[in-house]
Amino acid sequence: MAQYKYGQMLLIANFMSIQVIFNVFISFSYYLLIAISFSLVYSITRFFHFAHAVVFTGGAYFTFLFKVWLGLPLGLAVVLAIVCSALLGCLMDVGVYRHLRKKQASSMILLLASLGMYIVLQNLISMVFGDDTKTIRSWAVKEGLNVFGARITPVQILIIVTSIVLVVLVALFLKKSKMGKAMRAVANDPELANISGINSNRVILWTFAIGSALAGIAGILVSLDVDMTPTMGMNALMMGVVAMIIGGVGSIPGVALGALLLGFAQHFGVWKISSQWQDAIAFIILFVFLMFKPEGFLGRKKKLKS
Repeated sequence: MAQYKYGQMLLIANFMSIQVIFNVFISFSYYLLIAISFSLVYSITRFFHFAHAVVFTGGAYFTFLFKVWLGLPLGLAVVLAIVCSALLGCLMDVGVYRHLRKKQASSMILLLASLGMYIVLQNLISMVFGDDTKTIRSWAVKEGLNVFGARITPVQILIIVTSIVLVVLVALFLKKSKMGKAMRAVANDPELANISGINSNRVILWTFAIGSALAGIAGILVSLDVDMTPTMGMNALMMGVVAMIIGGVGSIPGVALGALLLGFAQHFGVWKISSQWQDAIAFIILFVFLMFKPEGFLGRKKKLKS
C-alpha cells in the first residue's frame, strides 16, 4: 500500500513538473516578445518608454474594437490592430518625443512624458471600453491538449510559435536589412551615425513602428489566452523590462536567456512556494543582477546619457 501511494506521488510530481515546464515556455514567449519590442526602442532612445505598456494594451483593445464592435473577422481585426499599434507608437514619437529631442530634453524628461502618456491613454481606454474584463474569443473554452500528461491549449502553442518566429525575423532584419543596420548604428553611436549621413529621426520612427507592432502582437496573444483589462500592460512591461535587463540590453540572445530564466524562476517558485511570490521573484532576480551583473548575461557596459 505504501509503495502504491509512493508511486502515485511520483506520477503527480512528474505531471506537475511537465506542466510547469510548459507554463515556463508560455511565459517565456510572452516575456520574450514584450522584452524584444521594448529593447528595440530603449537601445536607440536610451530612456524608459513606459507608454509602451499602453501600446501592448492597445493591441488587445484595437482587436476588440474591430472584431466585437465592428464585426470584422478575427484575422482582419488582428491585422488592423497591429497596424494601429504601430501607428500609435509612431504618433508618440512624432507628436511628443521628437519635439523633446529637438529641445535636447534629458532622459528623465522623456521618461516623465512617457509616463504621462501612459496614464492618459490608459484612462482613455477605461473611459471608452470600461474597466471590466473583455474577451475577443468567440470559441468555447475547452480543456487543453494532452501532451506527455500536461495540458496546453492551441492558443498557447500559437503564442510560443509566433513569439519565436517573430524574434528570429527581427534578428534577421537587424542583421541583414539596410534599415536594421542603420538601427544598430544609431543604437551603438548616435553621433557617429549622424555624421555618417544616417537620418536618426527616420531610424527612430522605424524603431517605434516595429517595436510597437511587436508590443501590439504580444497584447493580442495575451488577450486570446487570458482576456484583457485596461491595466494589463504595465505588469507585462515590467516583466519584459526585467527580462531585458537580466539578459542584456541590445542582445537578442541575451534577452531570450533573460526571459527564459525569468519564466523558469517564477513558475518553479510558484510550484514550490506560492503564487503570491510570482512578481516578487522577478524583482529579486532583477535586484541580484543589478547588484552583481548590471550589464546582464550578454549585455555590454555602456554609459547612459543624462
